[in-house]
Amino acid sequence: MLEDKLLIWKLRHGNADALTRIYQKYKSDMLALASALLRDVNAGEDVVHDVFVRFAENAGQLRLHTSLKAYLLTSVVNRVRSIKRSKWDKIIQSDEFGTLEEPHSGPVTQAVKKELYQRVDIALANLPVDQREIIILRLQSDLKFKEIARVLGISINTAQSRYRYGIDKLRSELDSEVNV
Repeated sequence: MLEDKLLIWKLRHGNADALTRIYQKYKSDMLALASALLRDVNAGEDVVHDVFVRFAENAGQLRLHTSLKAYLLTSVVNRVRSIKRSKWDKIIQSDEFGTLEEPHSGPVTQAVKKELYQRVDIALANLPVDQREIIILRLQSDLKFKEIARVLGISINTAQSRYRYGIDKLRSELDSEVNV
């Protein structure tokens, strides 16, 4: 947190290395969130780049009332929502979530993992958007419910209940596939 405040101060005073450090520090969290919400890694990269361009453009006026990570993740969520509102969702949807290959796993292991990831991805896609966002923010971005509530502009209780309902739906859907 202290490092983030120093980086923001340097950024406001024209230090380009500060922007590079912020990008390196939070790029992977932002990309994971955007890719999961959009279900497309390439579109997720576009969102992250859009967010950083706007972040750099507005660095001089930046006044944070939350952590830098929460601010950037909120920006990602807002950008994704904007894309979905403008009907780009149909263009950018994809069956691919990313690469599943691991250097020491054989083809059978990779096939099983790919099928499992696809099932989870489909189950996530079937959730209401508000539940899916919270599950992704909690599990992939490792945010606490307090931070999620702040990012989404909802109460902590609402965040917790949406998470619980979403997890219950995921369990139900994935369990029904196993029992078939």
